[in-house]
Amino acid sequence: MSAPTPAPIPTPTAPGALPLIGHGLRLARDPLPFITSLREYGSVVRIRIGPTPAYVVTDPALTRRVLVTDAAHFTKGGKYNDALRVFLGDGIATVADGDTHLRNRRLMQPMFNKVHIAEHGNAMIDQVRKIVGAWPATEPRDVLADMNEITLATFLVAVFGADLPAHLEGEFTALMPEIMKGTIRQVILPPWITRLPLPANRAHSDRVARLRALIDQAIDHHIHVTAPGSASADGASGAEACPYAAEAHRRQSGLFETLIDAEDQLGRRQLQDETITLLAGSIETTGTTLAWALYEIARNPAVERRLREELASVCGDRPLRYDDIDQLPYARRVLQEAIRKYGVLWMVTRTAARDIVLGGHLIPEGADVVWSPHLHQHDSSYFPDPDTFDPDRWEADRVAGTRGSFLAFGDGRRKCIGENFAWVELQIILATVLQAWPRFKVTSRPPRAQAVITVEPDALAMEFHSDSAC
Repeated sequence: MSAPTPAPIPTPTAPGALPLIGHGLRLARDPLPFITSLREYGSVVRIRIGPTPAYVVTDPALTRRVLVTDAAHFTKGGKYNDALRVFLGDGIATVADGDTHLRNRRLMQPMFNKVHIAEHGNAMIDQVRKIVGAWPATEPRDVLADMNEITLATFLVAVFGADLPAHLEGEFTALMPEIMKGTIRQVILPPWITRLPLPANRAHSDRVARLRALIDQAIDHHIHVTAPGSASADGASGAEACPYAAEAHRRQSGLFETLIDAEDQLGRRQLQDETITLLAGSIETTGTTLAWALYEIARNPAVERRLREELASVCGDRPLRYDDIDQLPYARRVLQEAIRKYGVLWMVTRTAARDIVLGGHLIPEGADVVWSPHLHQHDSSYFPDPDTFDPDRWEADRVAGTRGSFLAFGDGRRKCIGENFAWVELQIILATVLQAWPRFKVTSRPPRAQAVITVEPDALAMEFHSDSAC
């Protein structure tokens, strides 16, 4: 005879909820202190986002159950996911679990295998070097804006090839930050407010519509220039221009070619959705990580010295090459620690597909389940002294203790498909900035972390110098 199932544990409710908006004010004013404070109330804590209850999982082991072990019972969804779908559509990051997600992920997977990325690695390096090398020396620069620009340009070269019209890149750069701010506003406000014909709501809808129009232009341009028989720069077709044109054409076309080949399976709307999903992920998470990494490097001379010594030992006086990346382990640890310390994501949601007990707490069917990489990666049980920037915590003999709590790329069947690409892009950009500029320094006050979609510095200005003298 089986033992009786124990009764669920009462789930604590976080204090400070207000009528109608629940904990929305806390989430708007101080989201990071609020979300990390929930750990003190228990492993699962109830909050209210507007009038809707949500269950925040503060224990990394329980989050792994949500993402991996019991993933079938915690499906993609929730208020955060719904807000993202307004501009991402049904891309693989937001589409519901099921056959569509599985099919689209399989179609996109070849874009992100290491061999395919490697074919475009040196083109990415060339693009970064061109942008970074054009910065005027000793001029204060907005580091987050610069990193977003570089990550976007690198993404566009890798995905679409090197000949995308410049005006598209410029509009992408201008639109994305405002769209992200509008999205987080939709997350924390009650649904009835976000549905009103308010100027902010209309502006958000207009920006999303413009983004889709730009994506359509990029897709059409890409299809045109990579079509069989399309003219090369000198007017000859690819086959006429060079006996190796087929191979050159394939490399020039970018990672996106694998999706273009599958357009008949995806359809144009789905192709838009997947492109926007990749674009958003490339800019927000990668650009933010690099901005924080440069800030920490600038204020930690020992870290900067080790980075430059490692880079010099691998490259000497020559420029970075793609094959060098795997020989820069300390640079990767620095980037991983920047991701760990600053999030970079701070809220992700799932939906309970049925009544289910998690850590002894009953989660009702249809409820939002929230987990936070930022919260888990500041848990001192896994990361001692979590507010200290310490790249050496990722050395092989120390990293075992963090297993299961570093969830910046998610886990399970919804783990970020672009993780390999992200690491390549991060390492290329960081190494190229270090090679181009022997010295840089922060010229603004210390930045405060602000939670938008990612955890961004609220203000970060730096000067870049062409000599190493102080």
